[in-house]
Amino acid sequence: MADSDFPGWHGTTIIGVKKGGQVVVAGDGQVSLGQTVIKGTARKVRRLSPGGFEIVAGFAGSTADAFTLLERLEVKLEATPGQLARASVELAKDWRTDKYLQKLEAMLIVTDGKDLFVITGAGDVLEPEHNVAAIGSGGNFALAAARAMMDGDKPAEDVAREAMAIAADICVYTNGNLTVETI
Repeated sequence: MADSDFPGWHGTTIIGVKKGGQVVVAGDGQVSLGQTVIKGTARKVRRLSPGGFEIVAGFAGSTADAFTLLERLEVKLEATPGQLARASVELAKDWRTDKYLQKLEAMLIVTDGKDLFVITGAGDVLEPEHNVAAIGSGGNFALAAARAMMDGDKPAEDVAREAMAIAADICVYTNGNLTVETI
């Protein structure tokens, strides 16, 4: 089988919701290879504590690539304690210019409870509008659902959980087995 014929690892949904003084990052647990579900209980949302500075990160894309990026983010945070924006920008610059990192296929949602960012391989560090960010194959479904709920009385975790449930109902690469971290 040629590389171009290989179906590749596909799909996930990660959402970040900032509301009422809390930030929640939630991710589904499905890992798919082509049209086959390989695992339904993966943990794609993690709590990191580089240098005593706590962040929550969720990733979509290749797991090995995402772990490489998370390790690099931890190093950047240790060099700039308490400065998530600066560490994120430094990671994005490296990701865009380093020949090894350029080949990585993943995206990150990161938060320190104050800021919420999406970090991409194109060198972007995006602060989402409307305090909601979503990535992955079901990201647009989760984003639309969460945005529709943001003006209501639901707390951040309920918004994230309900948006993920809607995405799981629509996207075949997303399941309802959630990992949820609040900061």
